[in-house]
Amino acid sequence: MKIIIAEDHALFREALKSLILSIEPAAQIIETSTYKQTQDKITQMLAVDYVILDLALPDEHWERGLKQLLTQNAHIKIIVISAYEDILIMRRVCDYGVVGYIPKSVDSKILSSALRLILAGGTYMPIQVASARHDEIFAPQNNSNGLTRRQNEVLHLVAEGKSNKQIAYEMGVSEATVKLHINALLRSLGVTNRTQAVITAQRNGFI
Repeated sequence: MKIIIAEDHALFREALKSLILSIEPAAQIIETSTYKQTQDKITQMLAVDYVILDLALPDEHWERGLKQLLTQNAHIKIIVISAYEDILIMRRVCDYGVVGYIPKSVDSKILSSALRLILAGGTYMPIQVASARHDEIFAPQNNSNGLTRRQNEVLHLVAEGKSNKQIAYEMGVSEATVKLHINALLRSLGVTNRTQAVITAQRNGFI
């Protein structure tokens, strides 16, 4: 797996590199700090699988730079990790077809879970974007996907990368109850772990 990290802050770039290698030890990682360097590396290497992109690179406006990368490299999956948390920007970026949008403000566990999910073939977007985009179909889901209301709620929180402890806090239940919901959720989806559950749910349009 070949991954380009396009980030102009060296410390954050190094931290991302370490995190990715903890998830995919065999990954080949290339570092860039501008949109032009990123496109040049893609052209040189040909077989790039992912670009992890900070929108605010210094040589180009984010929208123009992102569009160029997507247009010229339709075969590459782009993951945005950005300090921009304006809902309109996040929705616009996700609508362009990136496989993930991870705000830089998320804690390390959510960042790790989100990257693990994406590199396993899934997608990730902030809950604000998912809610804004899919509010109109949340209610029908409860009747059409075979999951209970609580299982749907747990599924969306798992998709955010939240731990059992965080889910328990948000739902106002014990961690033991969360584990029961997750076990039931896995059985309903016919999978064996959380990552598979999210990917299966995404492929079936549940989230």
